[in-house]
Amino acid sequence: MSFYNYEAKRLNGENQSMKDYENKTVVVVNTASKCGLTPQYEGLENLYKKYKDDGLVILGFPCNQFANQESGDSEQIQEFCQLNYGVSFPMFEKIEVNGNNAHPIYKYLKSKLKGGLLGSAIKWNFTKFVIDKNGNPVKRFSPTTKPEKMEATIKKLL
Repeated sequence: MSFYNYEAKRLNGENQSMKDYENKTVVVVNTASKCGLTPQYEGLENLYKKYKDDGLVILGFPCNQFANQESGDSEQIQEFCQLNYGVSFPMFEKIEVNGNNAHPIYKYLKSKLKGGLLGSAIKWNFTKFVIDKNGNPVKRFSPTTKPEKMEATIKKLL
């Protein structure tokens, strides 16, 4: 299986195939609206605006598995992201990233890029995965890594 074999539902309920992102550098990130790291939306949006014309796409996956920090529905999530951070990159329906009900995209990414001491589990909101233009997961960034710190990696892959 490749990253391109998966799909997910956008906030508007439409299915989105990851195949649509072939030949692009992709950042997959689990997000939350009520987290101390939520301001990372701003850095993610800045990276997206700066490099989207060069082939970068950022895919946001809201998740409520960490301290109930994403309790809203799709409409509330969309409104929050746009009003507070002007998010224009694709956002998807709320998913789980750990456990038996983890979204298949996250099961795949975690199997390819392990985390730190605790193995492959996602530790918190805003864990970021970078995928190259061929659909290969190449780097995993911790929740506390600011989006700006990913810029050098992204530039190399564009």
